[in-house]
Amino acid sequence: MTEYLLDTNVVSELARPVPNPAVLEHLAAAEGRSAVAATVWHELVFGVERLPPGARRDGLRAFVDEIAARLPVLPYDRPAASWHARERARLTAGFGPAFADGQVAAVAVTNDLRLVTRNVADFANFADLAVENWFV
Repeated sequence: MTEYLLDTNVVSELARPVPNPAVLEHLAAAEGRSAVAATVWHELVFGVERLPPGARRDGLRAFVDEIAARLPVLPYDRPAASWHARERARLTAGFGPAFADGQVAAVAVTNDLRLVTRNVADFANFADLAVENWFV
């Protein structure tokens, strides 16, 4: 049963030379219960594809392939798009959140998942969104 939706910064932490130990602990404890949103998948692939050809790009491409084998990718579907549209309308009276953050939040809420991110403040204004920071 999936419980956690991992933001890009959580997944990317695993590719660092020395990943944050707290993140590693939480990920180990949540093995088999985590997923990523299609938006996060896009960000990971895009990040690799914009690198110049070479060993770094090849290594990160292998890392992303490994992630694909270990974590389900949840779609930004009609329920998520509808929730996102309502939240975007509510929150854009001033300066609203980033569109991609809204997509990730929508996938988390409509799948009843806790969003795991380092950027807690970026998601603070979304309604009904449970957020955790595994970096602390």
